[in-house]
Amino acid sequence: MAGVIERRSIDVVPDDERHGSAVSQFTLWLGANLQITAVVTGALAVVFGAGALWALIGLLLGNLTGGAVMALHSAQGPRLGLPQMITSRAQFGVRGAVVPLALVIVMYIGFFASGSVLAGQAVGELTHLGPAAGIVLFAAVTAVAAAVGYRLIHLLGKVAGLVCALAFVYLGVRLWQRADLAALLHDHRFGLPVFLLAISLSASWQLAFGPYVADYSRYLPRHTSTRATFWWTLGGSVLGAQWSMTFGALAAAAAPAAFVGHEVGYLVGLGGTGLIASALYFVIALGKLTINILNTYGGFMSLVTSISGFRGQRTLTARGRSAYIAGIMVAGTAVALVGRDSFLTSFKDFLLFLLTFFTPWSAINLVDYYLLSKERYDIPALHDPDGRYGAWNVGALTVYVLGVLAQLPFLATNFYTGPLVGPLGGADVSWLVGLAVPAVLYWLTARRDTARLVDPGAAGERTAPAGLGG
Repeated sequence: MAGVIERRSIDVVPDDERHGSAVSQFTLWLGANLQITAVVTGALAVVFGAGALWALIGLLLGNLTGGAVMALHSAQGPRLGLPQMITSRAQFGVRGAVVPLALVIVMYIGFFASGSVLAGQAVGELTHLGPAAGIVLFAAVTAVAAAVGYRLIHLLGKVAGLVCALAFVYLGVRLWQRADLAALLHDHRFGLPVFLLAISLSASWQLAFGPYVADYSRYLPRHTSTRATFWWTLGGSVLGAQWSMTFGALAAAAAPAAFVGHEVGYLVGLGGTGLIASALYFVIALGKLTINILNTYGGFMSLVTSISGFRGQRTLTARGRSAYIAGIMVAGTAVALVGRDSFLTSFKDFLLFLLTFFTPWSAINLVDYYLLSKERYDIPALHDPDGRYGAWNVGALTVYVLGVLAQLPFLATNFYTGPLVGPLGGADVSWLVGLAVPAVLYWLTARRDTARLVDPGAAGERTAPAGLGG
């Protein structure tokens, strides 16, 4: 049995260290989604023009669609025993994988920063140190927990899921008492652009988990059912996200002036004063702690994967782990301190911008794993630039770039709007293009490269047994 402090990084988790069941994915992702940033994401759908009813429907469609893609990535963990992004080497090459990895690292830092802004407000109020000191203190606790690793992350997910669920039930009752929610939901005005924006916001929320979701399922026993991993992950993530986003959308519709820009204060004020207020500040910080640890841990994994592709490194010392995690923490904290005054608008654009780069990666990874490689990877070759997958897969990288470029005409952000957004009434459908185009292009081109595919009849010891599951 492995100790409390994790020793593994990008190396394969051996059978004798595997533990747990697929239910753990439900509790982890429920806890990761029942938090203030998901509330803000749901509120954005209303802030940018959608009525409450259609905002909730759009958010649900986006959560289900993006959540299904995210859960397909989660199901890779028990089969391969590897963190998510190292499997990108099978598509892009041992060194070529650094291209999507660099963008993933930016994502982790961005989510760390955005989460720290909101959690820092709560910690600052709870400790009476102010928001800036709250951000720094919160970041330090995050880094320590991420260094402990996998077991603590899952434990925090269970605790946060239970505590935050109780808090959201209480806050939901309080919101129901204060606002005429029935009247809000009877507003049936429909606008296609803002409806599609609601879908894009929640889909991007779910898809952004894709690059690290298998990091938290890779310790499950190899015999864990693919379907069980998929459904428990999907259930926890969609339930937690939709619950939080529904609260945010209704709160923004009921009291836009009081909620927007004062999200933490609104939630706490809705709950009460004194001990109740202190408890809610703690709940907000706890919910953000869970997801920020995931972002820090995922950033650490991605950074190690990027560097090891050039250095040939497979394992990492405890000191090395701490150094990588500290680097992610410092970068994220700096961004949080600098950007906290323009958080809401910046976060919306950040989500949609990230989606442009991660939907092509997700499409390529899933087509390769499920349709072409049939869940079989040559694990040792993932560390060998001269092996089956090579150093750089120019074809896959070209498809990736084309997938990004194909989205630009449909992309709508404050700093760039594509030429086809106007004819669509201002709707942003870039993420649909980003899934479809690279999926088709990669399938058409990569299926001819039979040398990189593992023959199950002749795989021998070079194929990880976990990759042979159905």
